[in-house]
Amino acid sequence: MEFTHAQANQISASTKDEILPAFRLGERVRIKKPIKNDGSNPFREPNEILVYPGAEGYVKFIGDWLQVIRIYEVHFIEEGETYGCREAELESIRDIDGYDEVEEELRWLREHRKQRSLEKANREKSQREGE
Repeated sequence: MEFTHAQANQISASTKDEILPAFRLGERVRIKKPIKNDGSNPFREPNEILVYPGAEGYVKFIGDWLQVIRIYEVHFIEEGETYGCREAELESIRDIDGYDEVEEELRWLREHRKQRSLEKANREKSQREGE
């Protein structure tokens, strides 16, 4: 699907963000730049570094700030905190190690559902034979 220039400007007016999100929900990411407290975290000192480069986390939510700047809500595992990050501050770990946890989870769910439906069919079959 191609967008006109006007449509593309309405989707994302920020020149740093792609039209479509670079990361998806549940994707494992690594921070490239330190995240400093801009004053939005009242429990930390202003300009204190909240997350250091190299910290890993998962994308929990994708939103917009001022309707033009894409923000990824990332839960950082070791820090136990969730912060908003820009695309330029993140890199996908999937590209680095080739491991896709979301795909693995979906595969497990499909196998589990298939097994449950077979068990259900076997139960129904044995009930019909018992009648």
